Amino acid sequence: QLQLVESGGGLVQAGGSLRLSCLASGRTFTNYGMGWFRQAPGKEREFVATISRDGSTTFYSLSVKGRFTMSRDNAKNTVDLQMNSLKPEDTAIYYCAARSGILKMTMPTSYTYWGQGTQVTVSS
Repeated sequence: QLQLVESGGGLVQAGGSLRLSCLASGRTFTNYGMGWFRQAPGKEREFVATISRDGSTTFYSLSVKGRFTMSRDNAKNTVDLQMNSLKPEDTAIYYCAARSGILKMTMPTSYTYWGQGTQVTVSS
């Protein structure tokens, strides 16, 4: 099992910034591509960003591209999501997830391990 624990959520005003972190343990971290997803009340889980095993490649949803940056530190077994210019519509529970494959990286079903989530609330 790969355990994932998110941190860094909170309440922020529109236009502000937050940095989420996810700490992995239990298995070889570099065997997994990583992703961030989010889920707002009453909505389906939505892809936010993903990063390759070595951190050289990232991909973002159109709704966050240019505002969010995903990174990883394989020496520390962590992935981060720097969120800038936050909007009220970014309000959701944010989840860190791990995948062993390279296909369909934006689909939640491609990810095997999930964290418990961290709440992000952006006030207008």
